[in-house]
Amino acid sequence: MKQVLQSPRSGSLEIVEVPAPAVGPGMVLVRNVHSVMSPGTEKMAMDFARRSMLGKARSRPDLVSQVLRKLKHEGPLPTYRTVVNKLDAPQPLGYASAGSVEEVGPGVASFQPGDLVACAGAGYANHAELVVVPENLTAHVPEGLSLEKASFATLGAIAMQGLRVGDPSLGEVVVVIGLGLIGQLTVQLLLANGCRVYGIDLDPTRIEQARAQGMEFGAAPGDDHEPFLASATGGHGADMAIVTAASDSSAPIQLAAELCRHKGRVVAVGATAMDLDRRTFYEKELDLRMSMSYGPGRYDRKYEEVGLDYPIGYVRWTEQRNLQAFVDLAARGAIDPLTMDVESVPFERATEVYEALAKGERKSLAAVFRYAEDPDRSRSTAVAGKTASRAKKDEVGISFVGAGNYAKAVLLPALVKESKISMQSVVTSTGPSAQRTGERFGFATCGTDASEVFADDAVDLVFVTTQHDTHATLAEQALRADKAVWLEKPVGLTMEEVDATLRAAEENDGFLMVGYNRRFSSHARAVREAFAKRSGPMAIQYVVAAGATPGGTWLTDPKVGGGRVIGEVCHFVDLCTYLVGAPPTGATANALGRDPETDDSTVIVVRYADGSTASISYLANASTELPKERWEVHADGKSAICDNFRVTTLPGGKQLKGLNQDKGQATAIKDTLAAIRNGEPSPISLDEIRSTSQITIGLVH
Repeated sequence: MKQVLQSPRSGSLEIVEVPAPAVGPGMVLVRNVHSVMSPGTEKMAMDFARRSMLGKARSRPDLVSQVLRKLKHEGPLPTYRTVVNKLDAPQPLGYASAGSVEEVGPGVASFQPGDLVACAGAGYANHAELVVVPENLTAHVPEGLSLEKASFATLGAIAMQGLRVGDPSLGEVVVVIGLGLIGQLTVQLLLANGCRVYGIDLDPTRIEQARAQGMEFGAAPGDDHEPFLASATGGHGADMAIVTAASDSSAPIQLAAELCRHKGRVVAVGATAMDLDRRTFYEKELDLRMSMSYGPGRYDRKYEEVGLDYPIGYVRWTEQRNLQAFVDLAARGAIDPLTMDVESVPFERATEVYEALAKGERKSLAAVFRYAEDPDRSRSTAVAGKTASRAKKDEVGISFVGAGNYAKAVLLPALVKESKISMQSVVTSTGPSAQRTGERFGFATCGTDASEVFADDAVDLVFVTTQHDTHATLAEQALRADKAVWLEKPVGLTMEEVDATLRAAEENDGFLMVGYNRRFSSHARAVREAFAKRSGPMAIQYVVAAGATPGGTWLTDPKVGGGRVIGEVCHFVDLCTYLVGAPPTGATANALGRDPETDDSTVIVVRYADGSTASISYLANASTELPKERWEVHADGKSAICDNFRVTTLPGGKQLKGLNQDKGQATAIKDTLAAIRNGEPSPISLDEIRSTSQITIGLVH
């Protein structure tokens, strides 16, 4: 299929042939018939991408701080790889479309193939021939409404939410500041609501367009507004002002305040500065209200991705219900987005439209892209310049299932330095990610269907680096297909999943390596060697300044990521087990936070068969100025200290130093490839994999 993608590094745009997307649980696959390019929002994204590195840095000082902190604690190479990885990821454009449902994922109850739908959401309702959209960001298109009109539902929902926040009543006088696409739709909705509308914009053409919709009055920001206020409000001022303009200045908000009556309402819909003059708001006792995108549910992962709806008795208008309300109004003729200055363009000309927008040559309020009826639905494509072939006799054929930030920033850069490997295929959930990863790291094919990897005889080793809830299932499938498997931690979210994976390895005499990389670090190996001849038990103190718990993400969702104790603490348990050299016999934990989805700080004590103990303090509440990991080992009157895998002080004072962190990933990959070539067992035994999983999962369940 074809999709518009933008380079975040250069801002360049192109229509790219990518694999069709995978359809996961709660998702709806839609063949786009139309999608809307919103000039305001999408030009902001284009302008940011086309700034120089210095310009990007100046506009996002928060990201600069993150980079500097990473540089300080981890060194230049990991920092460089992370930045490059971010700048290399292709960015999909678009967030409003309409089309026909082709397939629904497990758990979808509201839609079926053949339904006509309106779709919403950046990253979902993109400018692409095929899109996958969450059920709660999809709305039925009423019979008789064209899909071209329905494709405006996302923009209509934004305008509608502004009205719901402002709560205009019949006969009220409302000022709309900014008569772009959202502003024009706001005017139509206000008129349908029985309000009198006064529009303000710098462009006289847009004022005339809004007047053609039925707006009574219009003016430029610097005009004299008193005649309108006198005639329409008796000199009292407007009941409400809605700011739909985007501006780096606070002038639109300040103007809104000046035009409102005593105890009026100011609603901010557009992205404007907020350096407010308190005096105006104070003396009029104005009510300043913020409108967030399409409505309640926006930016709530559990609503948008998991599909948990808000009860209608408590939240009448969610973002999906706003989408549905807009298309219902359009079907009844109460509003009509096509009466605005809208340009209809074949999708093949999308990049021309964007370039004209960037140059300021496009004046229409919106462009509606039209799509061909029969897109390429293939979920696997050849990477440009590559030919799929069987790996040579002494080569290891490699495929990746999943290629997130860690895989692209750490595993793949280390892997491609190895000799005697053949990069066969990469599979991700979205076509653009698979296509760009394939190009960047030299894979022969890219796709979105993991089953094709497992059926490929040219593949010897499969890296599984997906979200945690899919680890066990994918690893088991690969093992039963006689593939060697590198499985990123955790093995599974429950011991049932872990046992099923290990059973597949045992029954098929399979090769299973888990990405517990820290034991392969030069720092860890030096410390283990220093204590190899100890006679007494070992005491380990491991402090992890983990950073704030990323609440609201898949990582802390118990059903998807399992939380950071299962997902990350397993690393530290495995390293401690490696250093001790004896199996763990049990563990206790004390959770410091009440809710692991908002504060997963935990202190853990692991006991070992030889009497050793490891105390692991996993802290979300530690200072961000600390290095992430620091551990100490004590036994037989000797001590060793490792500071974030950059500096280790061994017994006797000898130090092991490095400019960059060495967490062992490169060595782990080397050892894994060597074991596969030589027909040797995995560098980490199944018993060790099982015991680490038992400890970490047991801490939670």
